[in-house]
Order: sequence, then structure tokens, then C-alpha cells
Amino acid sequence: MVSIEEIEAAAERIAGYVVRTPTVSSPGLSDLLAAPVTMKLEMLQRTGSFKARGAAAKLLSLDDAERTAGVVAVSGGNHAIAVAMMAATLDVKATVIMPRSAPARAVEIAESAGAVVRLADTVEAAFGLMEGLRTEGLTVVHPFDDPVVVAGQGTLGLELAEDAGELTDVLVSIGGGALISGVAAVLRARWPGVRIWGVETEGAQAMSEALAAGGPVPVALSSIVSTLSAPTVSQLTYDHVSALVSDVVVVSDAEAVQGVVDLAEHAKVWTEPAAGCLLPAARRVLERVGDGARLGLVLCGANATPASVMAWGERLGLR
Repeated sequence: MVSIEEIEAAAERIAGYVVRTPTVSSPGLSDLLAAPVTMKLEMLQRTGSFKARGAAAKLLSLDDAERTAGVVAVSGGNHAIAVAMMAATLDVKATVIMPRSAPARAVEIAESAGAVVRLADTVEAAFGLMEGLRTEGLTVVHPFDDPVVVAGQGTLGLELAEDAGELTDVLVSIGGGALISGVAAVLRARWPGVRIWGVETEGAQAMSEALAAGGPVPVALSSIVSTLSAPTVSQLTYDHVSALVSDVVVVSDAEAVQGVVDLAEHAKVWTEPAAGCLLPAARRVLERVGDGARLGLVLCGANATPASVMAWGERLGLR
């Protein structure tokens, strides 16, 4: 388990490379949900998502030989952008492997930052290619199976704990689980009674299926939300979630995309479906916990174009 001391050390290490993003109350969402809502605006982070934290933490931990050899990462979008941009900042050669389903904009950004981008037919194939490059001497910057990356993502939780009034329920999206693992480690240490809720989309249910199976299992991926589409979680993130998280809520792709629109309308913020999924999940959490809840929503990123959101909405039959 990653300790809060490790996360505090990561926060000191990456402080000059990431943004301390705002934590603000949302009158619009509070009215919509009939409960006080606080938002962590991580889509304002450098690279447009929380992934900059873990990428910076890992790259800053490399020794000279590892920096010279370079790094490799697999991503459905945001991790690739973060590794590419942080590697450019730190003068480290980076290769990022992305499934062909990844957003074209993410591929463009990673390439423009100077990374070598390789495309694979599937997420599973991308991870296989990453392992091959590991054997050639590149250091893997894994999106979730690395305690250094988990500690880096957990720095978001430190800021939330310091900047928000005490919350009863905090919702965090899950792909591979590094973000929720780090955030839960902090918040459960600072606020022992807080409930942490994970959120996944149907067709990207790696953590909820792991919890049902008693450990990580391969899952079939079909969600449009590529940034949540991990083919399995790791033992590391499973251990954190099973110990620290109250439950994982699964919503549909349509609900996640509608959540993007509703956040724009009611909270006046632009996000991606990986963050939009928190809004329908919040309604379900409130039904379960009843009155007196004070919600925190970790809006993890905003690397989706309006055109993409409109196209998803049309495909899913949303108005």
C-alpha cells in the first residue's frame, strides 16, 4: 500500500512541474443534486488531466542511465499526452503506444510534444508491445501498476483535503485505478470516515469485475470512453480499492456523455466523459447514503473536443 508519507514526498518532488488546481464549490451542481457539491478542477492541470502528476513523479525518479535509455508508456489518450509533455520538459526520450481507437487529437498532441507514437490494433496489443520495448531497455511508465505513479496521482488528494471543507463522499473515476488508489490513501488518512466511490463505464469495468472475482481479471472492452478502458487493473490498485473504497458505481456511455453536457450547463466547466460519468454516479450515491451528504467530484480531465462529444451524443441517441 502506498503511504501518505510517500504521497507527501511526491508532492514536494513534482511541485515545480504541475499546477495546484482549484477546489471550488458548485452552486449549479448543488442545486441540481440537492446536496452541497465541491469540484476538484483537475481538467485545468497541465496536459489537461491529472496524469501529469504521475508522469512527473515517475520521470523525476529516473536515474541517469534510465533517462538516457528513454521511457515507454501505453495510453488511451491522457497518459500518453502527460508522458510526452513531461518527457519533453525533462529532456527524456519517450515512446507512447496507443490503440487505434484513441482520440486523434491525443495522438497529435503526443507527437507534437516530441514523443514517438506507435499505434496498436487493440489496448491489449499495445500493452504487449510495451513489454517488448521494456526488454530492449526502455523504462516503463505504467499508467497504474507503479507505486511511484500512484503516489504522484495521490497528490491531488492532498490538495483536496487541504482546500475543501470536510466531505462525506468523494467520487473518482477509475481506468486502471491509480488515481482512486492515491486519492483514497490520502483521504482515508485525513478523513477516516469519508466514503470513496469509484466510477466506471459499461464496457470498461476492470475494477468492478476484479472486485467481484477477488482479484484482477482480463475484461472485454467496448466503452467509447478510451481514457477509462484498461484491459485489467493491477494487484496494486486492486488492493487499494478493495481496502479503501466503499463501492464502484457503473454507468452507461450515454450517461457519461450526457454528464459532460450537464456539467457544462450546470457547473460551467468543460470535461471529458471520464469525468462526465461522475454526475450520474453522484445521483446514485445520494440515493444510497441519504440526507446530509457533502459531495466531492474529482473532475479528472478535459481532453475531449466538442465535435467528439457531439458525435458520441448522436451515436448514442442523446438530444
